[in-house]
Amino acid sequence: MSASKTAGAALTRDDFRVKIAVQRVRQDGADHRVIRPARPLKNGALYRARQGYDLLVDRPDGRRIGTLLLLAARSPRSVVYLPLRATAPEPWFGWGDEEPLDLVLAHRAVQLRPSFWKQLRTRINAANATRELRTARVPASDLPEEEHDEGVHDDAVRPYTPGSEGRLGQHVHARTLVLTGGPTAFREAAREIFAVTKDGPPAAASGLYLNGGCNYHVCRALYSWPDLSDHCDQIHVEFAPSWAR
Repeated sequence: MSASKTAGAALTRDDFRVKIAVQRVRQDGADHRVIRPARPLKNGALYRARQGYDLLVDRPDGRRIGTLLLLAARSPRSVVYLPLRATAPEPWFGWGDEEPLDLVLAHRAVQLRPSFWKQLRTRINAANATRELRTARVPASDLPEEEHDEGVHDDAVRPYTPGSEGRLGQHVHARTLVLTGGPTAFREAAREIFAVTKDGPPAAASGLYLNGGCNYHVCRALYSWPDLSDHCDQIHVEFAPSWAR
């Protein structure tokens, strides 16, 4: 496989691959392993809006984020860090009350305290922090199959069971959305993001693209509405044509 195809998350018949940087930090008597993209994402942005969160992705970086979600499901001793605040602002977002956020994915087994994240981030972003570059591989079988064939829309409803393993815990601290959960939760979230990257490009390329409008609007929600509570806001994933090079 050529280097250009493995620079992001490359889809093959058997697996997904993504280039990552692995960092190990010891703090407060504990060892921490942090996984992050080997190179910054250019077209993936997360905003906190009035009614939840907007995650905007183009096809390549959406696949990278989806693959990192699948990797988080397989990494019970690691924290996955996506520094999305470094992404150039998407032209249609961030002009009002939206606040750009980073994204952290923490397997439930890590027991990451959100209030601890700021200190850990400072350590891994230090100039002398070491990074080990790798190519991570995730079997394509980890990605759940679609549960319906009705097309992509933002109110897709999945079966809901109170206390379901598909729930993701949400915490915002130090301008970071920390998502915690188990393998099922991360894999179901990855499914929705991959669906947007699959169906977004043909629609957006066929005519005028209006972000947030009804013209070729391709999106998914990471939660069905019965999942929502006072402690769980909607995460709206929307396809956006590449805005940075």
